[in-house]
Amino acid sequence: MDSQRPGLFSDERQNAILAEITQRGRVSVTSLAEQFSVVGETIRRDLAALEKRGAVRRVHGGAIPAGLAAFESPIGARAKLMAAEKERIVSAALAELPAEGSVFIEAGSTSSFLVNVMPSDRVLTVVTNSGYLASVLAQAGNLTVLSVGGRVRQRTLACVDDWALRTLSSLRVAVAFLGTNGLSVDGGLTTPDLAEAAVKRATLAVAARTVLLADHSKIGVVSVARYGELDQIDLLITDTGLPDEDTRELEGTGLHVIRV
Repeated sequence: MDSQRPGLFSDERQNAILAEITQRGRVSVTSLAEQFSVVGETIRRDLAALEKRGAVRRVHGGAIPAGLAAFESPIGARAKLMAAEKERIVSAALAELPAEGSVFIEAGSTSSFLVNVMPSDRVLTVVTNSGYLASVLAQAGNLTVLSVGGRVRQRTLACVDDWALRTLSSLRVAVAFLGTNGLSVDGGLTTPDLAEAAVKRATLAVAARTVLLADHSKIGVVSVARYGELDQIDLLITDTGLPDEDTRELEGTGLHVIRV
């Protein structure tokens, strides 16, 4: 492939880098330097040029598509992104389900994959703040499904505002499966919407054990509203697209990370 040959002109290399970021969702400086047979500083200059053009957004150790942190695409569109990675993530998440008792599943695109693979050999009470997820879960005869009420955000189908916050404040479950728009060592857990941030902040306190399900495109992203810290997460399940260096940095904070 041309993008893997050394000796490309800078504009050719930048266009190839942009194609990689668009396809993969997130790239690291290290992987790009190896792919294009150049030093890391050259890649950083390329990313700076692409960011100046408004084509990408630089994050710690690499770059993501422009607007990914600030713009929140509809959940139907997000469910199609990183689909293979999300399938692997939720398969690994099944190991975190209790044999019995109660769990919370937060509204989100990765969660839509999780509810489709819930096992039929567990008798569980499942609470969710998504009407869509509740409707899917209710079709499983072995599950008792409780839906958190509130205003439904059209973009994410998540229930938000006071009604949802009051319900979540009185909720206690064994395990919570959560998602996020952004996660970074410096920025913590972030999301673009303030109402969603308030609900996400409340979900961090509902469970004895908290499992974050996030594909590698969310790592290193910092959005507008910071709603939580990494030490509030017991386990991060992500995919193998997350570079080793970023994994080590996250684990250096004490966060347990599984890549699948």
